[in-house]
Amino acid sequence: MISLLEYLIKEITGNEDISINEETSSDVQVYYIKAPSSVIGSIIGKNGRTIRAIRSICRARAIKDQVNIAIRVEESAS
Repeated sequence: MISLLEYLIKEITGNEDISINEETSSDVQVYYIKAPSSVIGSIIGKNGRTIRAIRSICRARAIKDQVNIAIRVEESAS
């Protein structure tokens, strides 16, 4: 799943300075996308359309893998 997210985000933003971390609890896998503030707007998109599309693609993959996921976007510290 991380490789899918990395591919989607890097193709959308064209920025290599993005990291994706995964935290797993008992019932959900949470993916944190950490990106510079200059590209967060590209990831979220107008009215959140881009991030919703990314979540939808990843949710389809998660259903195939029989897991629950959540995706969060955060500003990186740099």
